[in-house]
Amino acid sequence: MEPGVARRLWRILEPYHAVTYFTDESRQAFKDVGLRGFWMGYFAGRAAPMGPVGPGVVTATFFGFRHSMVARALPDAWTFASVTDVLAARLHGVDRALHRLLGDAVYDAALAEAAGLARAAAEAGDRAGRPIFAGNADLPWPAEPHLILWQATTMLREYRGDGHVIALTAKGVDGCESHVSLVASGAQSREVAQPNRGWTDEEWDAATTRLQERGWLDEDGTVTDAGRDARRQIEVHTDELALGPWQALGNDKVERLADLATPLVQRVVGGGAFPLPNPIGVPSS
Repeated sequence: MEPGVARRLWRILEPYHAVTYFTDESRQAFKDVGLRGFWMGYFAGRAAPMGPVGPGVVTATFFGFRHSMVARALPDAWTFASVTDVLAARLHGVDRALHRLLGDAVYDAALAEAAGLARAAAEAGDRAGRPIFAGNADLPWPAEPHLILWQATTMLREYRGDGHVIALTAKGVDGCESHVSLVASGAQSREVAQPNRGWTDEEWDAATTRLQERGWLDEDGTVTDAGRDARRQIEVHTDELALGPWQALGNDKVERLADLATPLVQRVVGGGAFPLPNPIGVPSS
């Protein structure tokens, strides 16, 4: 199986997962249990499968955020809501959002089949070295197919994300440098990336200087051939590390899942489930 299959399935499935961050229903569910503001809901909601962790664990595992930004939300979030409450709110918000976005499609046989295939892929992932994936893998499965599909897509994207951190650190790239590199390559805008990851102008400029010294950026901050090649290596390595669950599922079932999930995700995107561009890089298609 070609490593690019992993990237293709991420692009197809990621919007289905992302309803937990941006929809009104999900944000209200976090607010209802006591969390304050978007970022507290984001950090606590995404980290909750790992337990009531502090900012150090989240800075390490989420990778791209300035530690002080994380520390504004954690560990305070756990004084407002327990891990159990946050996990319940996360699932409740997703349930309400998907009912709105998908309508009667939540009861379709096609969705149930997609949920079964995605779950089989997610359950094939190895926990070792994948802390966010492993936390999600230890959660009980919901009963409803539309929520099974959401949990499976969440596990698969965290499996990929954990591997992406491995690929970045193996290449000697830190959290700020990773975003400077993406901006220079045109994959993100600085206006979206920098404030949504908490980096100061001084830190951003220092990261730019470090990448220039490595030959990845030229004097005006434009990506060089060496920088493009390094970024390509990181992305290929990420795809390779994300491939295991899809290999376990097999080519035919992967293609069947892609066919089943695509129209469902198109309804989610078409329903305005998240802004474009957005701070977590969810693709539009």
